[in-house]
Amino acid sequence: MACKTWLHSFSFVPILHRRSSTLPAMSHLLTRSSQSGRLFSSSANRPSPPRPPPTTPVHAQAKRGFSSKNDDVAVATPEDVRFEAPLKIVEYPDPILRAKNKRIDSFDDNLQKLVHEMFDVMYKTDGIGLSAPQVGINVQLMVFNPVGERGEGEEIVLVNPRVYKYSKKMVLFNEGCLSFPGIYADVVRPETVKIDARDIKGARFTVSLSDLPARVFQHEFDHLQGILFFDRMSDEVLDSIRTELQALEKKYEEKTGLASPERIETRQRKKAAAGFGKS
Repeated sequence: MACKTWLHSFSFVPILHRRSSTLPAMSHLLTRSSQSGRLFSSSANRPSPPRPPPTTPVHAQAKRGFSSKNDDVAVATPEDVRFEAPLKIVEYPDPILRAKNKRIDSFDDNLQKLVHEMFDVMYKTDGIGLSAPQVGINVQLMVFNPVGERGEGEEIVLVNPRVYKYSKKMVLFNEGCLSFPGIYADVVRPETVKIDARDIKGARFTVSLSDLPARVFQHEFDHLQGILFFDRMSDEVLDSIRTELQALEKKYEEKTGLASPERIETRQRKKAAAGFGKS
C-alpha cells in the first residue's frame, strides 16, 4: 500500500517466509534516519468494528496456479521511469492512479535511485508501503517496510510482482492510503498470499507472505492493477467515507481546474475480481 495504518503496539513476528533463505535485503541502497512510517491499523488496539455483510463485494477468490508471467503487459521505456526528486504523492481521483502500469525490464542505476526516492517519501509521509503510480510513475514497482521506521525492520523492493495463490481465509483490517489522506476504513482481504517477483537487480524469487506483510503487499499490488482500496469495501463501509471521498474530488477540481475523472456518487459497484484485479 501506499498505505497508512496505525501500528501502535502491533505485534509483528515473522515478517516474511521465503522458499529458501531470506528475502533479498535492499537496505544497502538507502540512507538511514529516524523518520517513522505507518500504514495500517491493528484491530488489537481499537474497538472491534462491525463486520461487513457476508456479501462483501470484490472479494478475491482463492485460486491456485495463478500465472506469474507478465508477458501481456507493455514494457517500460527509460522515459517511463524518468523522474525528478522530490517525489510527491498522487491523490485520488488523479487518473494516474487508474492508468495501466508497465513492466520493468531495465534494472539500472535509475531504478535504484527511484527506489531510494520512493522509500524516502514513504517514510516522510508516515507510510509503510508505496507503489510507483502513487508517485506518478506508471510502472510495476512497490516498496514497503512493515515496521515503518527507516533503519529498522526490512526494506522490501518488489518489481513486476505476480500472485501465485492466496488463502481462502479472509481477514478484516482497518486500512489507510497515502493517496487518500486522513481516510481509514475496513477492508477484507486474504490472510496469506504467495507471490513471485524480481528484486532490484532483476533476480526472480518466490515468497509467501502472511499477516501485515500480506496485507501491505495486497494493497500495493492493487495499485499496480489500477484498483483503489475503496473498490474492495462493502457498500456500508463505503458510505462511511463517502463525504471524505467527495471532498478529495472537489479538491482535485479546485487544484486542476478540471472535472473529476471519477465520482463516488455515480460509481458502479465493481464485481469480484479474481486474481487481485486480473479477470
